[in-house]
Amino acid sequence: MSTDQKETLTFVLNGLMRRYKERVPDVNHILNAMVAEGIIQHADEIENDHIAFRTMGVPQLGIQSFEKIFLHYGYQKRDYFYFEGKKLNAYWFSPPEPHFPRIFVSELRIQDLSEPIQKIITSYTDEVKSDPVNALDLNDPAAVDAFLHKPLWRKPTWKDYQALQAESEYAAWVIYNRYYLNHYTISVHNLKKGYNTLPEFNAFLEHTGIKLNDSGGKIKTSPDGGLAQSSSVAEMIEAEFAEGEKHQISGSYVEFAERRVLPQFRHLPSDQIKREHLRDGFETNNADRIFESTFTSQTQK
Repeated sequence: MSTDQKETLTFVLNGLMRRYKERVPDVNHILNAMVAEGIIQHADEIENDHIAFRTMGVPQLGIQSFEKIFLHYGYQKRDYFYFEGKKLNAYWFSPPEPHFPRIFVSELRIQDLSEPIQKIITSYTDEVKSDPVNALDLNDPAAVDAFLHKPLWRKPTWKDYQALQAESEYAAWVIYNRYYLNHYTISVHNLKKGYNTLPEFNAFLEHTGIKLNDSGGKIKTSPDGGLAQSSSVAEMIEAEFAEGEKHQISGSYVEFAERRVLPQFRHLPSDQIKREHLRDGFETNNADRIFESTFTSQTQK
């Protein structure tokens, strides 16, 4: 990875995180609480396990478009995931260097939705006439940063948002939020002893007033036991729709991951454990439940 690539990727990731923190008050709430508790001295000490994006599966957008940005910076496309109930495709991408976060990108399978809902979605996405990433200079960090925060279509009407939400809460979220980062993830396993397992860290979070997603249990664990995940429930935010209408809708959330040492490396002393010794990748059932952090089944409890 060249120095220029590294600087560009760092600029883009910093831009994403800056805006994400502005939009999700829970991020600073958690970071400040961790500093006050003495878990960390500064937010930069936290390893960002992965960041996730939601997209629409239409020909000129979706994963095939979005991935061009991060493949250009040296990310590698990994496993495919299919979420039947939520009608989603997804892939994860491994970073060019270990200190960068993994990336998880999902897209809505538009063709699996009812015809009226497809028509609502395409009335917005059809405003994008061709793949916008093809026109981007991916070596210009400011241009990429601006693109990732630029609305790709008009503001939805409240009526359309409600219609989408009734069939696919994911669709409603994406139509309103466009390309915004959905969440980032704190690597719990790298924290100090007493906070480096999810049961311990979740107890700390709840003590500070963070509400956790309890779909499938507050801790979602992969069948091999190597990956445990939990997440905050997205806060409700005031959103402005077409014609100035304002309503409370779901914002974004924070995720927490504990990656455990792979069986073949469990003999290693703890001070020798590195990223390559831990369970990598993702797991469908965990992710399926984490998606619900923005769904009304969680936010309206």
